[in-house]
Amino acid sequence: MAQVTDLHIGFDQGNPHELNVRRLNLVIDHLQEMRPKPSMLMVTGDLVERGDDLDAYRHMYALVSRWDGPILWTIGNHDSRESFLSVVQSVPKTENGFVQYEMDHGGVRWIVLDTLDPGRHGGMVCEERASWLAARLAERTDDPTVIVLHHPPVDTGIDWMSALSCEAWVKRLEAIIRPAAQIVGLIAGHVHRPIATSFAGKPLMVCSSTAPWVALDLEDIDPRHPDGRALIVGDAPAFALHYWNGERMLTHFDFAGPRNVLASYNSNVQPMIRDFLRERGTG
Repeated sequence: MAQVTDLHIGFDQGNPHELNVRRLNLVIDHLQEMRPKPSMLMVTGDLVERGDDLDAYRHMYALVSRWDGPILWTIGNHDSRESFLSVVQSVPKTENGFVQYEMDHGGVRWIVLDTLDPGRHGGMVCEERASWLAARLAERTDDPTVIVLHHPPVDTGIDWMSALSCEAWVKRLEAIIRPAAQIVGLIAGHVHRPIATSFAGKPLMVCSSTAPWVALDLEDIDPRHPDGRALIVGDAPAFALHYWNGERMLTHFDFAGPRNVLASYNSNVQPMIRDFLRERGTG
């Protein structure tokens, strides 16, 4: 299963060929050409830059719909539930309007959790959303399950892009996730960087963005004194691949675009490949 996140279409409002569009197209093209091709695409929030921009949502939907296969949608803090659902009408929602639903695919139960808190950058899982998640988990306790959400509920080391363990929504979510033995992982976006960590005793994988990345700077940031540090960098548009092998989740992080190939599989390197496979008994 492939994951893209933080598309931010419409950042350069009115420009149909903006940078974020070109970056997303690179990733979609790359994923379409992969062999084996991923069996599903997860799009984990911040789909557009401004939640009230319906034209951006329509454009985003057309761009992502170039993907030939099933799509799992999640919304983020830049999104609007109403605008999103008016354009992507196939996505289920809960009775109270949250974009929360589940899908079975590839031997895994994928549960989408809505962490949007309108007017705030940070995440939220209110009592209603938490109760919904707890009820879904109680229904099927033996099926491998992955929770898909926009906001990672952890300290990422990047001061201004983190959640804290003392936040009420983080505590609320942890109380549900920790005892749920069927959860084999969580998948998130939001930070615009690849991160591998854990939450409530479960693996948590954070995919980097198709839009420009957040710079890696682990020093605390002072909101009173700008220090000139880099905040956003133009590294190549990224994606993640998640694979359930029947025992555990495996995640690869990669990027789309030109790369410098230093070795190819030809007759010169064939003996090395044979040796590697022979050592494990499969050559």
